[in-house]
Amino acid sequence: MKPVQILLLPGWQNSGPGHWQSRWEALHGDQRVEQHDWMRPLRGDWSARLEETVADADGPVVLAAHSLGCILTAWWAAHTRHAAKVRGALLVAPGDVERPDLAEVIPGWAPIARQPLPFPAVLVGSRNDPYCSFDRVRSLGDAWGARFVDYGERGHINAESGLGDWEEGRAWLRTEFNI
Repeated sequence: MKPVQILLLPGWQNSGPGHWQSRWEALHGDQRVEQHDWMRPLRGDWSARLEETVADADGPVVLAAHSLGCILTAWWAAHTRHAAKVRGALLVAPGDVERPDLAEVIPGWAPIARQPLPFPAVLVGSRNDPYCSFDRVRSLGDAWGARFVDYGERGHINAESGLGDWEEGRAWLRTEFNI
C-alpha cells in the first residue's frame, strides 16, 4: 500500500515561513499545492491545479487546508472525479468569502459550496477569527459534514496565533485519517 501524501492548501497570499503549513512542509515533507497567483486567486484556476495534483498523486492523499484553501476544498470536492483518492481533510479557519469586505478583495469565490464532503473532514474554528464568525464556521462544518473542533480564541489559526509546529493539528491527521 502506498504511503499517504499530505497536500497543503494555503489560502489567499500563501502561507509564510512561520505558518504551520510551511513548518509542516519543512519538518514532514508535506507537499504545498502551488497556485499560479496567490494575490489574485481565481477559483477555477485553483480548483484545476488541485485536480491535477490529486490526479497525479501516487496513492491516497490527505488535504490540510487553511482559510481560502478550505473554500477551495469544498468547491473542488463538488466537481472532482478523484474524491476517492482523498482519505480526509483537515480544514482550518475558513474565510467567509460571502462577506462583502472579503468578496471585494477576493472576488469570484462566492457562493461557498455547502454540500457534504465525499470524504471525512475535521473543521477547526476559532471564536475570534477576523475572517469568519464563529456561527458561520460552525454552519460550514455542518454543511460539509465535518467533525467540528472549537479551538477557542486563536484568531485566524495562522502564524500570528503562535502555534509553532502545531503538533495538535498534526495529531488530528494521525488519529482522524490514520497517517
